[in-house]
This record gives sequence, C-alpha cells and structure tokens, in this order.
Amino acid sequence: MNGFAPPVVATHGATDPDAPLVVLLHGRGSHEQEILGLAQHLPTGPAYAAVRAPIAEGGGFAWFANRGIGRPVAASLRATMDWFRAWLDEVAPAGRPVVVVGFSGGAAFAGGLVLDEPARYVGAGILFGTLPFDAGLPVEPARLAGLPVFVAQGEQDTVIPRGLLDRTWDYLTNASGAPAYALQEPGGHGVSAETVAHLGGWLQARLSFVQERGRGSTLTAPWDGLPGGLLPERSGSRPAVSTNTPQEQLSQQSPPALQERLFARLSQLDGVRTRPSAISVPGARAFVLGDATGPDEAFLVRHVGEFAHLHPAYDGSLHLALPPALAADVVAKGWGVAHPLAGLRVTLGMVMLFGPRDDAELEVVSAVVGASHAWATGRLDG
Repeated sequence: MNGFAPPVVATHGATDPDAPLVVLLHGRGSHEQEILGLAQHLPTGPAYAAVRAPIAEGGGFAWFANRGIGRPVAASLRATMDWFRAWLDEVAPAGRPVVVVGFSGGAAFAGGLVLDEPARYVGAGILFGTLPFDAGLPVEPARLAGLPVFVAQGEQDTVIPRGLLDRTWDYLTNASGAPAYALQEPGGHGVSAETVAHLGGWLQARLSFVQERGRGSTLTAPWDGLPGGLLPERSGSRPAVSTNTPQEQLSQQSPPALQERLFARLSQLDGVRTRPSAISVPGARAFVLGDATGPDEAFLVRHVGEFAHLHPAYDGSLHLALPPALAADVVAKGWGVAHPLAGLRVTLGMVMLFGPRDDAELEVVSAVVGASHAWATGRLDG
C-alpha cells in the first residue's frame, strides 16, 4: 500500500465512459481547477480530468521537477505513478484512449508515466517542464516510438533548469522516437493562448486519427537484404534535424552523387514510377505505385501511391512509411527520426531516413526503403 488518499479529481466535458480521456496535471498540489480551465479552450468530445497530486511537500508534482532525482524521490515517483495507474485503470479500462498532459512539475509526472508504460497512452503533452531522467525510468532510443508527443517550452523560462529543458527537448524531438510536435515560445514559464491553440489542434488531430485508423499496424518482420535480417547500428552521432515542418536533415548530408545512385536504385523497384512528391517540398522526388495492394497506412499519400520520397540534394534524406515496429527499429539504431505529424495527419510509421554517407550505408538505406516498398505492395510478411 502507498498510503495515499483517494485521488481528488475535477472533470469537464464528455461523461460517456467510452469517450477519449484527457488527463491534466498541474505542477502544484491543489491547482486542479486551474489547469482544468484549459479544457474550455480544447476540443469538445473528450472527457477531461484534472488530478491533484497526493504529495504535499514542495507543492505536489512540482516535487519531481525542480531537484536532482535521488533514490528517495525516485521511490516516491514510483509510488505516485502506481497510485495514479490504479485510479486510471478504474476510469479508463484497456481500450479507452488516454492522453496525459502535464504542466511544469506535472510534465515531469506525465513524462514518467509515458516512459514507464508508453503503450498505455495514445499521446502526451509535456508543457514547460522536464522529463524525470534520473528516476530510473527507461530513456533508451525509440522508447516513445509510436507515441505522439506535444512539447512546449519558453525561451526565457527560469523556473525549470535550462539544462533539463534542453535535454528534454533533444530527447523528445530525436532519439525518443516520438512523433514530436514541438514549440519554442518566446516567453517564460507559462501557458500562452498560442500554446493552448496549438495544443488543441494537436489533440484534435491525434484523437481523430486514433478514432479513424486505430493505433497502427503491429506487423514486425526481418529486414530483407540485410545480414541475418537485422538492421545494424548506424555509426557516429545522429545528424541535426529540424523540429518543425518541413522536416529536414541539417547536417551529415549524403554526397549528391550517392543520392543519385540511391534514386536510380530505388527507381528500379518492381512497379515503381517516379514523380514530384505530392506531400513534400519542391524538388522532392516521389516513388509511387500505380497498382498497390498494401494497407492505407503503408503510404504517405495513398491516392497517388506515394510510399516514399527523396528530398532535394541540399538535404538528401528520405521520408517513407513503415510498420511502426520497423520505424522504431530505424530510430533505435540511429538511422532516422519520426516525422512530427506521424499519427496526426500522416501514417504513424512515417519516418525520416537519413541519407547514406558511403557505399555501406547505401546498402542499408536501400534495404529499409525496400521494406517500405514491400509493405506498400502487400509483400511484407510478419
């Protein structure tokens, strides 16, 4: 037993027990009514619940955010997450979509929840706060693959240490594997009307996507054309990537001659034609199928058959659709990052694949695109 009292919960919106549930977490203990006020400016349709932290010391969830996470704090976080999960499992049994959104210290708690069990949630909002990096929770590459995340920070925030904010930003927008909708606001430690507007649009898009398409393919498969069917680790550091759209690779660009060799090779895949991309920047070249039997989620733009495209030479990366499990492997091994709008407006398994730097990487990148092609043509076996 954790010794905590039953949760104090304020609610707004839908009363249907099957409606999507958005849980709001404030950084300070008894401010659940304050953060619940956000719900008046967020989409109608979901149920909203603001949960008061059971810890009084330091003002509630803020206790987890503004100090080094040592063993006592980590143990308290574990106990508090277990307390929260017991409540959540009562109000949102398996199958009910749940999004958790935290502000300040509440962001640390929300981040702990999704790092602990990412499959339990369909989305997370980390507002003006940090992840609990040193609390013993998993933070390996691709830990949050397939979990869209909304992250907002203030450029002049002096409440949360800048080093923790930067670490949170870097992890969520790159190695975590999360499709991250990321905002850097010019202000400080507070939720602006602009942030709320973006959060509302993100939330509407994510819940609509889940309602219409579900949580994505569970298909897994070996990598055809790679030794042992395994994707190797990419050597060196990850390149810099833009955190907004259009998503671009900003460093470690593929040599232009190698890009052309890649384009020529992919153009020879069975049934593939090339054309200007229907979704990307001017100059991006798409790989399309005229007669494809794969599922809708195997395409970036289904109605034209576009399953992948190669960006212009100044960038050299690709976007492509993969089953989420394979997309997670791409991120985990350092070959790419999730697209910010994956699981919102585009297929959940849309990833940026970094351009090849040499002949060995050309083979790997070609094999990854080959898997995308196999999925789009209905030939990818689990």
